[in-house]
Amino acid sequence: MKKLVIFGVGLIGGSVALALKKHAGAPFIVGIGRSTESLEQARKLGVIDAMESNIHAACSDADLILIAAPVAQTKIILQNIKPHLGKNTIITDAGSTKSDVLAAAREALGEKFNQFVGGHPIAGAEKSGVTAAHADLFVGKNVVLTPAMETNQDAASRASKIARVADMWKTCGANVTEMSAENHDEIFAAISHLPHLLAFALVNEIAHRPNAAQLFGFAASGFRDFTRIAGSHPEMWRDIAFANKTALLNEISAYEQQLSYLKQLLTNNDSKGLEALFQTASTARNNWAKTQ
Repeated sequence: MKKLVIFGVGLIGGSVALALKKHAGAPFIVGIGRSTESLEQARKLGVIDAMESNIHAACSDADLILIAAPVAQTKIILQNIKPHLGKNTIITDAGSTKSDVLAAAREALGEKFNQFVGGHPIAGAEKSGVTAAHADLFVGKNVVLTPAMETNQDAASRASKIARVADMWKTCGANVTEMSAENHDEIFAAISHLPHLLAFALVNEIAHRPNAAQLFGFAASGFRDFTRIAGSHPEMWRDIAFANKTALLNEISAYEQQLSYLKQLLTNNDSKGLEALFQTASTARNNWAKTQ
């Protein structure tokens, strides 16, 4: 890969750039974004080699284009770059939802859709922006690729496209897995999207209480650990919530049932039932933590 174009040089896009720059033969990296000031900062920090506002100039001779912008922007970005895509240019993304992204890519790219390989790096932080980017963000982390069936028109070509995207993430230190977009969205609604909404909801509820200042004043490590992700990028998580709405509503309903069960155990003074629930959850969480 000689030239990489990144739309959205923030935490994810910036960290990809920094990770690739650690290796010999790193590609020439061009950044495109909504904020000229942010791009200039990225260039001065050495995250990108050049910033560009002209899409034709940016995409010309690009080997790979990474869309690391909020998922709601994906379709318009794809529409804008389509006329400027070389036949060998591969497009991928870093969005946290995949069914909506593949649908947007299919509509926006038309006959060039087979150049798109969906992707999702399972890495991040509550901080956003290029100043939060770092080269080791993806080391040991999972990246899910969700190539569509249309990419299968030529088996050799399909394998090459997927391999080239996978190679980029592996160079960043990540472990790469493939699955369908639908399976991806169901999984991450449960283990990522719902936890973020719960953290946002708890902090929002406390922030609106008359004694909010007092409550925050006494909050300690448990509150900090549980609500860390409530400091995440609001626009990004708004887009994710609506993009994965169906799966997320199912997870919220399942969680409501669990809360109702907890309420029932407390109401009935069922200490054995409550302890059993806590034990099951504690064992499952500790077993998972040992694998991390």
